[in-house]
Amino acid sequence: MQNGNDEEGAPSAAVFAETKRLTLRRITTDDVDNLVELDADPDVMFWITGGRPTPREEVVDDILPAFLDYYRRYPGYGFWAVIEKSTGGFLGWVHFRPAEGDPADDAELGYRLKKSAWGKGYATEASRAVLDRGFADFGVRRVHAETMVVNTASRRVMEKCGLSLVRIFHQDWPDHIPGDEHGDVEYAITREEWDAATG
Repeated sequence: MQNGNDEEGAPSAAVFAETKRLTLRRITTDDVDNLVELDADPDVMFWITGGRPTPREEVVDDILPAFLDYYRRYPGYGFWAVIEKSTGGFLGWVHFRPAEGDPADDAELGYRLKKSAWGKGYATEASRAVLDRGFADFGVRRVHAETMVVNTASRRVMEKCGLSLVRIFHQDWPDHIPGDEHGDVEYAITREEWDAATG
């Protein structure tokens, strides 16, 4: 794992943000096993695939290269490994990137953490750190996040980060997930709203 410092003791370029308990750093090719383990837990994957794990070859051939490509294409955007400072352990990731077809200053927030990290406020802590950097340093105008209507835990994270409900919508997913008939929600926050709440 990166220790977050270069030889002179300055923060490493691989570190995106730090909080009291967490370091958010770039994902690297060394994280293959971390990503495979994360996506192998049926509980972690329940709201994404109904519990179906991601095959290792898909992580190696498709997911990891896509994650790494964001660092080259978008300054400040990408998938960031969430590392617990006290243990150095990989807890999952948070992503911050423009969704397909969206303008570069309208970023999508997302997160996926190990079950052992649930209920400890880590998703909120990591997400707020990403929002802060996005709005302060990268010219982001608006941030939005999406989840299923019935995914109350994820919706709570969005609300704790200051995002407000924008709409309920329906879209087709390749996997049936219990409750998907109720649709999905979009939450969002603007830079002005973030500044007013945190200033």
